[in-house]
Amino acid sequence: MLLAIDVGNTNITVAIFDDRNKVGSWRISTDGRRTADEYAVWLTQLLGLSGIERGAIDDVVMASVVPSATFNLEWLCRKHLGCTPMIVTSELDLGIKNRLDNPKEAGADRLVNALAARNAYGPNLIIVDVGTATNFDVIDGNGDYVGGVIALGPHPALEALHQIAAKLPKVELERPDRVIGKGTVGAMQSGIFWGYVSLIEGMVRRIRSEMGAPMQVILTGGLSVLFAGSTPVIDHYDADLTMRGLLEVYERNRQK
Repeated sequence: MLLAIDVGNTNITVAIFDDRNKVGSWRISTDGRRTADEYAVWLTQLLGLSGIERGAIDDVVMASVVPSATFNLEWLCRKHLGCTPMIVTSELDLGIKNRLDNPKEAGADRLVNALAARNAYGPNLIIVDVGTATNFDVIDGNGDYVGGVIALGPHPALEALHQIAAKLPKVELERPDRVIGKGTVGAMQSGIFWGYVSLIEGMVRRIRSEMGAPMQVILTGGLSVLFAGSTPVIDHYDADLTMRGLLEVYERNRQK
């Protein structure tokens, strides 16, 4: 079995694949202070609840944007799983051309998403990944990764409102039925949710204009479920995009 690990700034998502079938998936908050032993206890308990033996894991593939967590997760693999993880970098054979001016600047999660999306939906894509940051990644007509846009994510934006404005309370991120809020909480929730819907719509329109081509829009990321169905510019909601990308990167590189 293969353990796939996606380390984001807010959450770490793991999935277990038996051949190409996903047989388990879990999430934990990202904390660079968490030790390899703590990760081992957490993972072992969840595997047990799913009837999976820890010894059944043969290999690990990992994409990470948090170096402090990467170190401890890598040690988890070596100490408790008996394997060296394949860590996604631009040096691997990713199966997609990286057209950035400096290819090493591309985050591992963005490259993995680009590969999985191109393989599933073809060229001419905009991948909208909503999480700690909101990323727009662009695949051109040749199926190459050509760059994108990075914006602040909804949760940090909502937290920033509370932190910098003395009278604005701390509120939960929710999808309001109305754009016009009838109170402070409703107005804040509307500003963030519908503001981000407008961000998606506006960026998609501008990217399509700049690329000069019709482009499918793929929605993914930790907060994507909240925005699914909120605007007609989104063509596909794909919550498993990153995990499928990790699996595909692993399969391309395991023999090497």
